[in-house]
This record gives sequence, C-alpha cells and structure tokens, in this order.
Amino acid sequence: MKAAIVEKIGTFQLADIEKPEPGRGEVLIETAVTGLCRTDLKIIEVGHRDLVLPRIPGEEVVGTVCATGPHVAPGIKGRRVYVYPGTCCGACRACRKGAGNLCGDMRIMGFHRDGGFAEYVLAPVESTIPIPDGCTFDDAVIVEPLSCCLNGLERAALAPGEQVGVWGGGPAGALVSRAAKAMGAEATVIEPDERRHRYHKEVLAAPDARCFDVAVVAVGSSQCYRDALAHLAPRGRLVVFSGLPRDDSVQTLDFNELHYGEQCVVGAYGCTYHQSVKAMDWVQTGAVEVRDLISHRMPLAELVRALDHVRNRDGMKILLYPRDVP
Repeated sequence: MKAAIVEKIGTFQLADIEKPEPGRGEVLIETAVTGLCRTDLKIIEVGHRDLVLPRIPGEEVVGTVCATGPHVAPGIKGRRVYVYPGTCCGACRACRKGAGNLCGDMRIMGFHRDGGFAEYVLAPVESTIPIPDGCTFDDAVIVEPLSCCLNGLERAALAPGEQVGVWGGGPAGALVSRAAKAMGAEATVIEPDERRHRYHKEVLAAPDARCFDVAVVAVGSSQCYRDALAHLAPRGRLVVFSGLPRDDSVQTLDFNELHYGEQCVVGAYGCTYHQSVKAMDWVQTGAVEVRDLISHRMPLAELVRALDHVRNRDGMKILLYPRDVP
C-alpha cells in the first residue's frame, strides 16, 4: 500500500509498504479520507510529546472495514466507520473518571501507532464508530476535531445562554464556535486574518471591551492567552485548548485577578470516545454544520503542497485521499 512515513523529524517519505494484517480484536480499514490538521504539520516538522518513530501520521480517519482479525464478528466487514484515535486501559483512575484520553496507557493513532496517511489502517474494533446512512465520509472525518472542541467546552462546564470568546478563526476555532452554539451558548470569534472571516457569523478582528463567560484559545499564541485572560467575566473559565511552543509555554498569571474574579483555568487535550459519538450525532443531524469548512480536497501524493497550505494558513479544513479525489 502507499503511505506517508515519518522516520526522522523534519521530513517524511511517500513509500510503498506491505499492507498490514489485522490481529486479535482488530479490523483493517480501507481509508476513504483523512483530515489534515496543524498537529500533523507539527509532528513532521518539530515532533510531538506523544510521537513514537517511525510513524504513519493521521488521526482523523474514516473508511470501510475490509478485513477482520480473530475475535471480531465478521458482520462488521463492509461497514463504513469513523475511527476514534485513542485506546485506553479502562481501569485506571483517569478512565474511571471518564477521562480515557488522559489514561497513562493511552495509545493514539498517528502518534503511538500508525494512522491514516495510507491506503489502509488498522484499528481495534472497539475504536470504530459506525457512520450513519446519509452521512458522507467527508462530513464524518471532521468528527475527530469536533470531538476535541466538545471536550474543551465540557471542561469549561459551558451552560446555555453563556457568552463564549474564541481566539483563532481556523478550523478548530470555527468548530469550537459552532459547537458552543449547538450547546445553546453565544459565540464570538476573534481573528485578525480577514480571509477567514467568511466562515464565522460573529467575528472580530481584535477583542473589544466585552468579557466572556468562557474563553477558548484555539491558536498557539501566548499573546492570545493574555488577551483571553484579560477578557474573562467574573467566574469566567479560560480553556487552554492549544499548546504553545516549548520555549514560550511558561506564562505569568495574576492569581489575585483569578482570586477576586473567582475565575478558573482548565486544560483540554484530545477527546473521549463518548464525545466522538456525540460529535457524530451533531454532524449527522446537521446540529453542527461542517461541510463549508472544507477548503481543499487533495490526493495524499500531494502532501507536501497540502502541508504548505496549513503552514501558510491559506485554507481551512484540508482532506487527503489515498487514491483519487472524488
């Protein structure tokens, strides 16, 4: 099969490799489409805390089950599925609290095990979520980033009627905004790049004087974190949704401001299986519109050019196809 492989940080190669065989409890999925995100660019160019090399990246994957391993019901063959990218132990303290994404044994597709930048991908059968009839592959592949946005808003305990400020108007920022609206809140996106304004109903080039009940930083900018903190309402919650470069990750907080305003700072990393199930329902029912966010459909063979689009921020959601672009 054709696959994009990262063997050392800073580069990747497109290669023909042997198609994997499903083991016990696994299914082999013929990849239909894989989403490309900024994390994939980070994995290839600078690495990642959870990355184990060599690796086929790609954690946003949908496709069709084409083979099954031992102890998998054969009836699943031919099913269209979305792949929840993580596996967890199910028994540790984090798992028992419903935070399987924080399990010490968490193994993430595209990081610890091979992902979807390939014609085929292996997955544990329990990680698959059926794609409902009427839901396209292109829509379903956006379940993964939407699930991460849902995790951030749930971490903030977002309530209907609250005001959400979203710093960053890229794909993640757009999905955070739309997810917030699906939860009954009002969302405003802060994005200086006018090329992205058309994807948002409520957008500002810079924050105005208002304060928000929840502030989500969906861009890796320390200045945006400072702005978001400055625009938190009393009892507001700041969601640390995007990571920062290692040399810029330590920020100064005025704890007196948090104290007098009874404000909170919460982290959000990845998503849980149950959040992916909910995100699939949102996508399938149209509660969260995603199709208009797709700016590029490209073959996997043009991964170099696709990464340039991500690097230059001149698109929104980019989809990669291991075969022909439909």
